[in-house]
Amino acid sequence: MAPDLRSAKWFKSTHSDSGGCVEVAAVPGWVGVRDTKDYGQGPVLLFNPASWSSFVSTVKADRLNP
Repeated sequence: MAPDLRSAKWFKSTHSDSGGCVEVAAVPGWVGVRDTKDYGQGPVLLFNPASWSSFVSTVKADRLNP
């Protein structure tokens, strides 16, 4: 069952510009990701914390490009 994200605290990277980017919110057992240009109406991708942590580590290590 998906978590209730109505009271989630969403955070945007300080590196983002006014054109938009993604926002992230952590709620118990989940990490939500959404588009800043479509918040409130658009979809939210949900990840378990271990998967999200692995993704962030991979991006920081620049291991996405072959």
